[in-house]
Amino acid sequence: MSIKKLILIGASTGGPGQIQKIVKYIKEDFLGTIIIVQHMQSAYLHSFVKQLNNNCALEVKLSIDTDVLREGKVYILLNNCEIKEQNGELRFSRYQDMLSYSPNINLLFNSASKIKKDIKIMGVILTGIGDDGAKGALELAKSGATCINESKESSIVYGMPKAANELNPSALQLGIDEICAKIEEF
Repeated sequence: MSIKKLILIGASTGGPGQIQKIVKYIKEDFLGTIIIVQHMQSAYLHSFVKQLNNNCALEVKLSIDTDVLREGKVYILLNNCEIKEQNGELRFSRYQDMLSYSPNINLLFNSASKIKKDIKIMGVILTGIGDDGAKGALELAKSGATCINESKESSIVYGMPKAANELNPSALQLGIDEICAKIEEF
């Protein structure tokens, strides 16, 4: 089944709790694919995925290089990955170069801005230190995607959402509960 909706979420400091709220909100009949970049050491990602699976109606799994993306799944990036179109399917492609953040939100968002336009895309920047995701979210917005940045009031650390707002002030600025509602209506 081809993917019609793609939701990309990037988070850093304070992100695990916010991501937990989002996945609890997702219903079993959700028709879309969610990819999450959480800045976290890879040694902890396996237990993070297990914790999310206990609270999500959809299957949550770590991305594996060349995984074909499927509807109704939540993927947590283990490495720096791009999304590539191959034989009519979307799949992860591992990015070998070193980047300042790993996994990298900008890399994922930039790659998604180049995929076919018949897929609805939403990019969400959650709480975090630094500016990873800001440039990628701007590229997503330029390609016609819906972009949301977590509000200052809702963020644990208002670094990444602030940087994204500064580059793209037209993006929606919402609290975590409003973000959950937007994902559901998307």
